[in-house]
Amino acid sequence: MTPARTAAPKVFATGGAGFIGSHYVRTLLAGGYAGYEDAEITVFDALTYAGNRGSLPVSHPRMRFVQGDVCDRAALLDLLPGHDVVVHFAAESHVDRSIHAPVEFVRTNVLGTANLLDACVRTGVPRVLHVSTDEVYGSIAEGAWTEDWPLAPNSPYSASKAGADLVARAYWHTHGLDVRVTRCCNNYGPYQHPEKLIPRFVSNLQEGEPVPLYGDGSNIREWLHVDDHCRALHLVLTQGRPGEVYNVGGGAERTNLRLTERLLELCGAPPSMVRKVTDRPGHDRRYALDARKIREELGFAPRIDFDAGLADTVAWYRDNPGWWKPLKGGSA
Repeated sequence: MTPARTAAPKVFATGGAGFIGSHYVRTLLAGGYAGYEDAEITVFDALTYAGNRGSLPVSHPRMRFVQGDVCDRAALLDLLPGHDVVVHFAAESHVDRSIHAPVEFVRTNVLGTANLLDACVRTGVPRVLHVSTDEVYGSIAEGAWTEDWPLAPNSPYSASKAGADLVARAYWHTHGLDVRVTRCCNNYGPYQHPEKLIPRFVSNLQEGEPVPLYGDGSNIREWLHVDDHCRALHLVLTQGRPGEVYNVGGGAERTNLRLTERLLELCGAPPSMVRKVTDRPGHDRRYALDARKIREELGFAPRIDFDAGLADTVAWYRDNPGWWKPLKGGSA
């Protein structure tokens, strides 16, 4: 007797046209995640300035695209039934923008997350992966944050993400909704909006424009390629524990100055292309994640060496000006 064929998983991805979300969607549809080779996915994205349908395989037969806002309760209640999992990427994510428009960040990141989780409870969606950030921990002078570190966000963006994390925790504790949270370090890779550091600097240098370096450039960030991040997300989605938080660290710490110098080298630009600018308010000094939990429980480890991945990313932006040039006018 032939065993019955298991139905393909049905995934609902909020913010799936953004940088990280679209990478996850492309990899999923390419058969890159075990057990999800035949998965069907609904991409739900508001297509704000950071969402781009050009980052998605829009004609793929297993993908459905719906333009919509996570704060639209009626739309979510209509679309969510029948889905097995939600991967929640949708967020306002640029710190500089949050300083000037904090209310929009609270609306999307906190109210949108609460609206989504409530809709999942009401429509019977059994599992949600909430994609968060290391910035909720604040700044750390030495050592690294574990998952039980107190949250101490320092920008309107990170405060709104911390609020969303707490809402996720509440839905797990109060309603028993299987919510899993990831907190990742800085991502880089293709298809990232040119408001972010690496694509902004590379695109500026491609156009012969200087790059703006905050303060003395001594702020330290940890970096992870978006492909490694998305692998980690899928591991947590499929093998993680309900109600748990998982740090996703890359282990590649760089000062902004060191990173800038490497980007200049890769782009063949002189040091004179750097313009030091006034530091932004409340600029966190250093981020660092302790990622032992995801490594020991789920066997995750980054595969892409930072220096090699950075070179490949610079080459992608050099070879794809048609993707990023139209977006430059919307950079902040």
